[in-house]
Amino acid sequence: MRRIAPTTAAFILAVAGTSFAQGFIQYTSRADFFAVSFPGEPNVRETPWMSEQGITLPAHVYSVENERGRYSMTVVDYKDTEKLHTERAAQCVKAKGEGDACNNGWRGDVAGAIAWGTWQFLRRDAKVTFYGWYVADLVPGQWLQLLNPDGSRTFGAVNMHGTRLYLLEATVPRGAPAPGLFQQSLMFLDDEGRVIRYRSYYSPNHSDEWKFPAPPPPRAR
Repeated sequence: MRRIAPTTAAFILAVAGTSFAQGFIQYTSRADFFAVSFPGEPNVRETPWMSEQGITLPAHVYSVENERGRYSMTVVDYKDTEKLHTERAAQCVKAKGEGDACNNGWRGDVAGAIAWGTWQFLRRDAKVTFYGWYVADLVPGQWLQLLNPDGSRTFGAVNMHGTRLYLLEATVPRGAPAPGLFQQSLMFLDDEGRVIRYRSYYSPNHSDEWKFPAPPPPRAR
């Protein structure tokens, strides 16, 4: 099940039979456990990601820019969040920090990762034209659309699976159709590169013992 924004629904129904689909490839990242249909082979670069609570985490940006627009997937690995927060808290105590300054807030940083990723879209100089709930193969997230000052439109989705935060983004020129094929193509992979689909909604960080990542629900495939 994938929730489709009203403004893109009609386009998605028609896209399979149009020339728009030509030139798209299914790109698979075994390193970051996802697959997405890009309009060409993406460039890959490493970049730092600053978490909501000021921890620097490793990230990869997969991107394509051509006449269709700008398409990207940013993947941030939160795996070492607890370790990095613990080290920072210990340094704070050693430096005789006081009050809340030395608190270890790694749980909040992880729990708020989707909200923080969504905020990176909302803080831009653009008008929000849609914002809502999104799900890709029962992995929930956030879905939004922006109208940029130059008339181009940005379509974004934010999910978290395992220890990774995924930010899917496409910006298309003024008057261009919504990038439905790209938006609807996100799939999550297991360690063996197989596509995952769960039987119930997935949560990356909530369990009785607050394990991260939390044990996943049973898989349908």
